[in-house]
Amino acid sequence: MRFVLSLAFASAVMAAMISLPGTAHAKTRILTNCFWPPQHYMCTQILPTWGKWVDEATDGRVKITIPPKSLAAPPEQWGSVEKGIADAAVQFNGFVANRVTGPLVAMNPFVASADAPAMSEALWETYQKYFADEYKGVKALSMWVITPAEVYSQNDKPINSIDDLKSRKIWALPGTVANLMKKIGVGVVAGPAVQANEVISRGVVDGHIGLSPVSIAKFQLGPYTKSMTQFKTRIYSTSFSFVMNEKKWAEISPEDQKAIMAVSGPKFGKMAAQFWVDGDKAAIARFNSEWGITVHDADPAFEAALTEQSKFLTEGWIKKASAKGIDGQAAYDFYVNRVAELSKF
Repeated sequence: MRFVLSLAFASAVMAAMISLPGTAHAKTRILTNCFWPPQHYMCTQILPTWGKWVDEATDGRVKITIPPKSLAAPPEQWGSVEKGIADAAVQFNGFVANRVTGPLVAMNPFVASADAPAMSEALWETYQKYFADEYKGVKALSMWVITPAEVYSQNDKPINSIDDLKSRKIWALPGTVANLMKKIGVGVVAGPAVQANEVISRGVVDGHIGLSPVSIAKFQLGPYTKSMTQFKTRIYSTSFSFVMNEKKWAEISPEDQKAIMAVSGPKFGKMAAQFWVDGDKAAIARFNSEWGITVHDADPAFEAALTEQSKFLTEGWIKKASAKGIDGQAAYDFYVNRVAELSKF
């Protein structure tokens, strides 16, 4: 009898707690994966900030949960969402080039700005206008572009001409940058960013292309880098998509779907991109004081020559986009123009 009374009392207390303001349980929980290391600001700040926004926007009806470890490898984020392993996840668009073409518009050579939030807003607008249909199978929550790649020398002479490039052996990020270097006859060692330190620190190459300043700090490349050459229109940047499982999205009421999108889309994209801008500023502050890295503006003739050499990549993207039913030239022009209009620096 005493046990029954205790159980009844506990149940009554629990019912009272649930009825109190601010203690209502969320109707929907969104398991949001983060493939970066747990200490990365994507996992510790960007996605948690979005989670707070969603919680506030839906009055607690939708909650975001981030697992302590990634539920899938970086190339498998989109697939993990489709399969329901995660409800939502971030996907580097370069890993899904066989699935989507539109968001790769931001990864064309010489379309980038130092203003990553501006590029992110421009990409979202381009997506809505030209390639929204590519995201069938998932719900596109947002997309963004990170700060652009630069050109780095590992000896005392800066890289500031095509001849300078041809005289070096260069580590390059696979894809756009590596393909451009090969086109102009540069000796290339291509590999993912996480392997850059292994190649660069051992002196296998004497220059590298494809990383933004924050990555120089992150991958501990400062001690092996002497100078950075930056272009007026940056050589390359990368874009990401933030996607959600369609069935999970359908479980959410139209009212809360609208509230979630109000804090996703360009708002989330610009917020995420700003972390890379801030990271670049912090890294550049260390360039001279800690590593003695000098920063040089590219000779206009060098930028013009590289831009001309890179046209085959842009033409290839436009052709591929057009084959998929996207107005490739119009999408490209729209993105480039919007980046120019929105960029503040």
